[in-house]
Amino acid sequence: MKKIFIALLTLCAVSRTQAQDLVKYVNTLQGTDSNFGLSYGSTYPTVGLPFGEHFYSPQTGKNGDGWKYQYTAKTIRGFQQVHQCSPWMGDYNVFSLMPIEGELRVNEDKRASAFKHENEIAKPSYYKVKFDNGITTEISPVERGSHMRFTFSGAGDAYLVFDGFLKECDLQIIPEQRKIVGYVKNGTFIPGTFKGHFVIQFDKPFVRYGTYAGKDQAITKDSKTSKGTGVGAYLQFKKGSVVQAKMASSYISPEQAQLNLDTELGKYTKLDDTKKAADAVWNKLLGRIAVEGGTEEEKATFYSCFFRSNLFSRKFYDINKEGKPYYYSPYDEKIHEGYMYTDNGFWDTFRTQFPLDNIIHPEQQGRYMQSLLDAQKQAGFFPTWSNPGMSGVMLGNHAISLLTDAWAKGVRNFDPKQALEAYYHETTNKGWWGGSNGREGWKEYFALGFVPVGEVYESAAKTLEYAYDDFCAYNLAKMTGNDFYMNIYARQMYNYRNMFDPQVGFMRGRLPDGTWRPDFDPIEWGGPFTEGNSWQYSWSVFQDVAGLANLMGGEKKFAEKLDTFFSMPSSFKVGSYKQEIHEMKEMVIANMGQYAHGNQPCMHVAYLYNYARQPWKSQAKAREVMEKLYNATPKGFPGDEDQGAMSSWYVISAMGLYSVCPGTDQYVLGSPIFNKTTITLENGKKFTIVANNNSKKNVYIKSATLNGKPLNHNFITHADLINGGEMVFEMSNTPNTSRGIADEDKPFSLSKAN
Repeated sequence: MKKIFIALLTLCAVSRTQAQDLVKYVNTLQGTDSNFGLSYGSTYPTVGLPFGEHFYSPQTGKNGDGWKYQYTAKTIRGFQQVHQCSPWMGDYNVFSLMPIEGELRVNEDKRASAFKHENEIAKPSYYKVKFDNGITTEISPVERGSHMRFTFSGAGDAYLVFDGFLKECDLQIIPEQRKIVGYVKNGTFIPGTFKGHFVIQFDKPFVRYGTYAGKDQAITKDSKTSKGTGVGAYLQFKKGSVVQAKMASSYISPEQAQLNLDTELGKYTKLDDTKKAADAVWNKLLGRIAVEGGTEEEKATFYSCFFRSNLFSRKFYDINKEGKPYYYSPYDEKIHEGYMYTDNGFWDTFRTQFPLDNIIHPEQQGRYMQSLLDAQKQAGFFPTWSNPGMSGVMLGNHAISLLTDAWAKGVRNFDPKQALEAYYHETTNKGWWGGSNGREGWKEYFALGFVPVGEVYESAAKTLEYAYDDFCAYNLAKMTGNDFYMNIYARQMYNYRNMFDPQVGFMRGRLPDGTWRPDFDPIEWGGPFTEGNSWQYSWSVFQDVAGLANLMGGEKKFAEKLDTFFSMPSSFKVGSYKQEIHEMKEMVIANMGQYAHGNQPCMHVAYLYNYARQPWKSQAKAREVMEKLYNATPKGFPGDEDQGAMSSWYVISAMGLYSVCPGTDQYVLGSPIFNKTTITLENGKKFTIVANNNSKKNVYIKSATLNGKPLNHNFITHADLINGGEMVFEMSNTPNTSRGIADEDKPFSLSKAN
């Protein structure tokens, strides 16, 4: 009996271990079949830990190409340290290693080696490729570095080529220590004193070594140092060697880079040990949302998206000898104590990724919110797309959305008065970095109630974004009893009304005298809008969907317009873009009317039927989007997967939830993919979502309960979720047109609330 009991315990332990192996579902090649003209994600096969300071990736594109890895490529030219959050923003602090055999070739084109995808493994914790020439490269990550292993075939002399990339590099080879140390300084938005200090430790001695430099990449044998633009180094090893390289970096100092290596990689002798530890980190995180039921393909899509939703924002701090966080600031170029995060564009992510993080990572969110206020103090303005510091790219002042959403959902370790004061400065000034550094057109916006067409591009889109952000400031002030800022933003949050022309039934641009911009066509892209048209932007009133419905003639006409939006031809006019851009192509490929899920302003629209007494249409439409537009393949996304924005949409939608209006405490209901989803919260509680009789056809909610009580509302609150409990749906293949249709069942809207 004792032996049987032990065997049963062992079997249970094995079963639990197998159940925890969720990394197997993740395909980091998801979204890599992309190019400048058409995006299925524009991703690269990231090797890294959650929100790690440094990631790693194979490189198929030329140095400096935003599409650093493309699935259609036939060769790899290096294995990079990367930080890129979008191909449109470029990368920074880049260097690479590349194994070659035979003749020494340092040029990135000449050293490129052929490979096949069947000889490739791409997981968060481990990347492996065997080249056609027999050389194998493997990578496993830590937070501030990586462990690489190169297995040479023995067919010729074995070399590793270090590429210092396009701009400044200062390197030193230390043969007696089997090291390369130095720094790189490259990137578009980097501050003047920025440096990425690195140390690379090898486990095999060098047979020969040297450096190269300049446009002609002239090789200097036996050279130990090189500094300049386009410099690099080579190391020769014994034929047929298996060489391990441990690398770590720091933006603070060479000493901190070495400390990072010692602290994070010192305990791992073999790459297999590093991989095992990285697997454990990812399995623990992925296990925070455990799904049951569904197909293997749906699980692969879910966990591949969940992986991507936990990469950005990236940690931008190190841990010192005393175990305390500190960082080099990309905003004031000084060293500060505390936490800092970077590589995120809030226009993309305020809608999806940050609301998901408030569920999964509230402790980190608290650190992040304080880092936002620190960044604002150091730079004079909030970052809007940090890469790693200020860029001013895109539009809106969405840092206030992050702060307000965090506060509404219980993350309250920052000073709300400081946040509101910083936001007031943001809304009454224009900074020196781009359109979203401060507020373009702020004087006209306050005086006229809208940004007029003219000197400020994308004026209608900016008015709509500003009105939502002003609502967030109003709501933060309301939640914290700050009447002063409530009064300032109480009127501005309704400025969306000034963009709606009742004669045409759409949002459109206005001239400074208040007249409408002529030659209006709702399918014309650009002009007053950003990467979209009026059909798509006319729904961008997250804070007052009921008020928007009133403008459109009431709930019935609002719902009819939604029906038309999803069913009309996917035609477009290129407008001010003067050519077909990839977002237009992606809308046509999706073939869901004017719905352009690949671009952010449309991401919430499927859920708007919940506000018009037709929640069953939101249930069906959300499932259709997930089923049709997402998968775990290299063509896995319907557009740019910007910093987790699109993947987070899928993760939270697959649970049957969505945050239509970040800055409130509500999640609007959709239709869950899986029969059962269990969220393990940081507070130790669990929230379970059960969908009985669920299937690809049974997408409609017949009835629902929350903790055993009937749930007719089309929403739940953050408190419902974070306190733990169970929400149960009974699913059906036919709509229940009598559920969720009362006034009190509608989610939050300003007009309803007031």
